[in-house]
Amino acid sequence: MYKQTLYKILPDHIKPKVLKRINRYKKWEYGYNDEHDMVVISRTGEIGEVYEIQNLKIALPKAQEVHEFKENRWTLFDYPKELKRIKTVFDWREYPEDFKEKYYDYIDNEFKRREEGFWYINKDIPTYLTGTHYMYLQWSKIDVGQPDFRESNRLFFIFWEACRADNRCYGMSYLKNRRSGFSFMASGECVNMATISTDARFGILSKSGSDAKKMFTDKVVPISVNYPFFFKPIQDGMDRPKTELAYRVPASKFTRRSITSLDKAEDLAGLDTTIDWKNTGDNAYDGEKLKLLVHDESGKWERPNNILNNWRVTKTTLRLGSRIIGKCMMGSTSNALDKGGRNFKKLYDDSNVNKRNANGQTRSGLYSLFIPMEWNYEGYIDSYGYPVFDTPQKPVFGPHGTPIKIGVVEYWDNEVEGLKEDQDGLNEFYRQFPRTTKHAFRDESKMSLFNLTKIYQQIDFNEDLKNSISLTQGNFQWENGQKDTRVIFAPNKNGRFYITWVPPLNLQNKRYLKNGTSYPGNEHCGAFGCDPYDISGTVDKRGSNGSLHGLTKFSMEEVPPNHFFLEYIARPQTAEIFFEDVLMACVFYGMPILAENNKPRLLYHFKRRGYRGFAMNRPDKKRNKLSVTEKEIGGIPNSSEDIKQAHASAIETYIENFVGLKETGYGDVYFQRTLEDWAQFDINNRTTHDASISSGLALMACNKHRYAPSNKIELKPVDLGIKRYDNKGTLSKIIS
Repeated sequence: MYKQTLYKILPDHIKPKVLKRINRYKKWEYGYNDEHDMVVISRTGEIGEVYEIQNLKIALPKAQEVHEFKENRWTLFDYPKELKRIKTVFDWREYPEDFKEKYYDYIDNEFKRREEGFWYINKDIPTYLTGTHYMYLQWSKIDVGQPDFRESNRLFFIFWEACRADNRCYGMSYLKNRRSGFSFMASGECVNMATISTDARFGILSKSGSDAKKMFTDKVVPISVNYPFFFKPIQDGMDRPKTELAYRVPASKFTRRSITSLDKAEDLAGLDTTIDWKNTGDNAYDGEKLKLLVHDESGKWERPNNILNNWRVTKTTLRLGSRIIGKCMMGSTSNALDKGGRNFKKLYDDSNVNKRNANGQTRSGLYSLFIPMEWNYEGYIDSYGYPVFDTPQKPVFGPHGTPIKIGVVEYWDNEVEGLKEDQDGLNEFYRQFPRTTKHAFRDESKMSLFNLTKIYQQIDFNEDLKNSISLTQGNFQWENGQKDTRVIFAPNKNGRFYITWVPPLNLQNKRYLKNGTSYPGNEHCGAFGCDPYDISGTVDKRGSNGSLHGLTKFSMEEVPPNHFFLEYIARPQTAEIFFEDVLMACVFYGMPILAENNKPRLLYHFKRRGYRGFAMNRPDKKRNKLSVTEKEIGGIPNSSEDIKQAHASAIETYIENFVGLKETGYGDVYFQRTLEDWAQFDINNRTTHDASISSGLALMACNKHRYAPSNKIELKPVDLGIKRYDNKGTLSKIIS
């Protein structure tokens, strides 16, 4: 049975006594609670369960006034026919007082649900909807009529409410599947907020100006038109405008007091609130102040438009100084990396709530959210709004009575199986309907330097085997803490090394001394490649990682041939820790290392410690042709164009021969980070691809004979002065 959850309930996050005491006095404040590191989305002063959604802790309101529908699931409340006929507040005022008295409580309840949210029983479980979600379900009209309840949307709106409440946050970056309903949900929130805001501006951006306009005219405007009169301010201009929706009067929401007010229409203050859209561009909305920016299809901004540049500009429209005054609701599937996907991926990665600066904000200011396709795929949601993961054993029906015959996981697997011979088609399907973030950011095979089909075949194979692959995490250390003795490997779930093979005891720590220098004893078994760094820390704390890869050769030993057995991609607190990590790995396996020497501190560390024999010289030059520094410490430069080409060619050849589906089965490269780095490798921008650099150097080290300079002696013809004759025919002729 397939199991997956998008959230966790944290029952012990708050001490029961503390929770009970603060609830009694209704002292919980809406917003970020620093003491308990959680975002409170309750407006009643009381909280109940604490959810954790994508690492963000969110305190929900305490359950009260839980509604029970007859069918044990969400059901649309009937809108009284008498109220349907009323279009504006001015029409309402014309009705007699006894008529209005009948509906005061109804209208007040709707405002309360809008503000505080709504509790109801769904499939026998008390279920909370945020006020925004309630407004979307009850009062928003979409292309298929009224929206259905989906559990995935409930969690989406809870997460969004936390983004709204958190004063450290600029909004959300939502990575989604196609047809998830984001555009309608964002449009609903846009109208919901605009109709209760004064002197505010709401903006819409999309992958093109025409898309933004379409969202405005086909989604925002119809939702606004469909609002009941008691939620809808008077519009300025046309009922269905094309460019701007302007709310002028009345300024305040209806309450028992306001709807009984006898103020004249001309005395009512205007909202002066507008919703509009802009053409796509880096400087859209520059210099303006926004209460909400709806950012649709953010992962599809193609050149010359750049979502990163746009966000740097539009982010300023949401703040005054350091105070955040507006929010951004951003959502999209991703294009191929070269068609806007790479920029969106960076924005999404920079929105990780676990990575914050000293001000408590993520790098982008947004909070990232990903909901896998199996939670939100049309046709595989049951009548209670829950996804049907597995093929049902007994009949299951969708919201409108349509039978669901297979589970969404089986459906997805069938689609993937049918596209395995069409890698670009498969990658597009992954991007449109991702089950992981890795699926969402798949690239086009034609954009890669290497065989992307084989790389992704291997990645998918590894994903299927993730629970059975013998991948061990840990660290190396000197036995008993005494340097230059024996090295041992200590498994550790937080370790910096990932290994798939440990040599037998007779090959461990195998080295020999020559003229006081230590040399590797297993050079015939394999070698390491390394992309080092020199400086412990950088000002922005964003320096590149140190990267190390170990690769075996074909040998007569008990060694798996042509196998990447070690991956290290990390940046410890100090460069010295990194240097020692690399040294210990080389000693443990008894294998030499080929490292880039443009950052020479690692190689000097090896020499200083007496391990110069482990540091390989560049294989493309004879020793007498090496520079003074190269003779001293070894290594290979990264500046030579010939080296760059040879390095890329080494990886390309290895992928063709040992990665992905082969006649004998799948390859045995189990390091996903390395495979993903190969998939995105750019030979013209190598600095960001640490794993590709070190793995390529390991390949060159194991095949150094291929790069050795030629030893052939050029033979020149020697004239000995002896004439040669052609004796065909009757006369001899001298051969010139």
